[in-house]
Amino acid sequence: QVQLVESGGGLVQAGGSLRLSCAASGTIFSINDMGWYRQAPGKQRELVAVVTSGGTTNYAEYANGRFTISRDNAKNTVYLQMNSLKPEDTAIYYCAVKVNTVFMGRIRENDYWGQGTQVTVSS
Repeated sequence: QVQLVESGGGLVQAGGSLRLSCAASGTIFSINDMGWYRQAPGKQRELVAVVTSGGTTNYAEYANGRFTISRDNAKNTVYLQMNSLKPEDTAIYYCAVKVNTVFMGRIRENDYWGQGTQVTVSS
């Protein structure tokens, strides 16, 4: 089994910064994509940013220039540095990780989600 533990959310004023972390643990062979999603009240969950195993990053348009995703493969951890936060960034942020595990001699990929961390930006 694989567990994801998120941390770093909280309350911040507009213009402030937060850094989210998500650490994966368990029976992990390797990790493919690691990403962050968010869900605001009454809205659908949306992609914030993703980083591949090779380090390629992709951002939602609203995140470009303000958010930075990174990963530490030695720690199986993904980070999201969020700067110049706006009230509209208020949401629950979830990490999502594609993990390769070995099952009966074969490698298989599964998606895992963190429990979510609340980010609230006050005006």
